[in-house]
Amino acid sequence: MRFEVAMKLLPPSLLAALLVLSPQAGALTADRNQPMDVAADYTDAVLSDDGSALLRGNVEISQGSLKVRAAEATLTRHDGAISKAVLRGQPATVEQQLDAGGTMRATAAQIEYDLGADVLLLTGNVHIDQPEGSLRGESVRYHIANGRIEGGTPGSRVQMRIPPRQASAPND
Repeated sequence: MRFEVAMKLLPPSLLAALLVLSPQAGALTADRNQPMDVAADYTDAVLSDDGSALLRGNVEISQGSLKVRAAEATLTRHDGAISKAVLRGQPATVEQQLDAGGTMRATAAQIEYDLGADVLLLTGNVHIDQPEGSLRGESVRYHIANGRIEGGTPGSRVQMRIPPRQASAPND
C-alpha cells in the first residue's frame, strides 16, 4: 500500500534548493509554482512543529519538471519548518529541466540538505551532469548562497568535464 504524504512536510524551497547545483544551472523557475506530489511505500511521521518524517520504499517527489527518487528520505522539522532533508538510495536521484535549456541530473548514495546552513552535501559515488559540464567524486559540498563547490575526500579524486563553448554561426 502506498501512502501519500501531506505537502506541509516538504516546502517547495527545499526541492528547489536541491537543484541549484551551480549558479549557471538555473532550475526551471516555473516549477516552484507547481503543486508538489510526494509518495512512498511507507511513512512514519510526526505532524507537529518539531519532529521528523521517515519515507521509505520507492520515494518519489515531483514538482513540475523536478523529479526526485530515493529508497528512503528523512525530513526534520524545527519550529514548524523543514530544517534538514536526507535522501538515501542506490542511488538517490534528482532531475530537473533548466531555464536555459537542457536537464540537470544528480545522483549520489546520499543527498543531504541543511536549510539552516544553506548547504547541500552529496556523498557516495556522486555524479552531477548538466549542459555546462559534469562533476564526479565521492563527496561534493555545495554552498547555495554563494555557489561555492567543494569536493574530494582523502584517497579519492574529483573529476570535472567542461565541454567547449559552441561557436556562433557566422552571419551570412
